[in-house]
Amino acid sequence: MFKIAVLVGSLRRGSINLSLARAIERLGEGRFAFDYVDLSEVPMYNEDLWAEPPAAVLALKAKVEAADALLFVTPEFNRSVPPVLKNAIDWGSRPWGSNSWSGKPAAIGGASLGVIGSAVAQSHLRNTLLVLDVILMGQPEIYLSFRQAAIDESGTVGDDAARDLLGRFLTSFESWITRVR
Repeated sequence: MFKIAVLVGSLRRGSINLSLARAIERLGEGRFAFDYVDLSEVPMYNEDLWAEPPAAVLALKAKVEAADALLFVTPEFNRSVPPVLKNAIDWGSRPWGSNSWSGKPAAIGGASLGVIGSAVAQSHLRNTLLVLDVILMGQPEIYLSFRQAAIDESGTVGDDAARDLLGRFLTSFESWITRVR
């Protein structure tokens, strides 16, 4: 079983991307153990804070480093990555010489209410992660146009096409982790 550090780019309790992550987790039971990284207490990046690193930053880095792989689930804010996610990535890449992301296999997914399902944000995120030596899975991509009925409160995916896509995603992710590690 692979331990997956999950970073959701939304802090909202009713986040559709958190719902998506929980649905992926449920579909991957028995193959993956998801460990959600709490981004809510991570302060905005400030190099001066390395003198006494915030506990939330140390927890972020520890969870990423302990994971076998990473899963980024992101909404799209103004055609880009949400600040909370970019901020976490910046903290994890520092201090210089301690890039927690380096060499980690990873996958990206996301949802939005719009028809392009966070595609532009995911593109921006890929550019950033590649520079940090994250080893990204290419296919299948998850650009889910979220429909309220697609995922219920328990994380059950009601839509057959979405469930099939997420199942293929998990099978590919498992193979990707095995190959990369």
